[in-house]
Amino acid sequence: MPRQATRASRAILITRPQPGAAESAQALRALGWEPVLAPALTLTALPFKAPPHCQALVITSRAAARALPALPLRVIAVGDATAAEARARGFADVQAAAGDAAALAALIGATLRPEDGALCLAVGEGYALDLAAALRAKGFRVIRRVVYAARPSTALPNEAQSALKAGRIHAALFTSPRLAREAMRLLRDSGLQETARCIIAIALSPRIAAALAALPWAEIRTAAQPDHVALLACLEGQDVLGISP
Repeated sequence: MPRQATRASRAILITRPQPGAAESAQALRALGWEPVLAPALTLTALPFKAPPHCQALVITSRAAARALPALPLRVIAVGDATAAEARARGFADVQAAAGDAAALAALIGATLRPEDGALCLAVGEGYALDLAAALRAKGFRVIRRVVYAARPSTALPNEAQSALKAGRIHAALFTSPRLAREAMRLLRDSGLQETARCIIAIALSPRIAAALAALPWAEIRTAAQPDHVALLACLEGQDVLGISP
């Protein structure tokens, strides 16, 4: 059984895949936390062929934006971080929704017309099926293009296992429901699921928080907004861990 985390515990488990994990680590160090990398997925870009006659490219994640070549298309991105990534990749006309699939569908419905052409939805393998259905329900023709694959990691890194066994992990960050599920699988496969009782789980959205309920975390906290700044803000002022019975 792991030790209970203490006031001195400053280690934070990062479950994001690379390169996002490294960005989270840098942000945590700047706030005085010790990052411990435990990516639950590995991302691989796939060949992309742009469909003809699309009025806009819909991008659902930074990983999708990184996998795309710059095209002379209007871009509707799920949130500010994805929009910034698209601009960095050379897209000029980029608009951002408020950070989740519902906001993305609402923005598209409010600013685009189905009769003006199809939408190209750039996604990861297995992702955004609900979004495609919601857009089609609004009358849009949706051409879904899988631009990256997200493969489950096979094991927790040794550093992460050691930190968990030693009871050093104060909190763990989760940025998607699938990441949450895969990270919990890795904990179970390593025989470390009981360490959750000593860890605050911090979720980017209510959907992620719901997925995390499968393990007995000390506490589950949800970011006030679906962005990385709000996610990290959940760490502020948390000096003492409450432990679930």
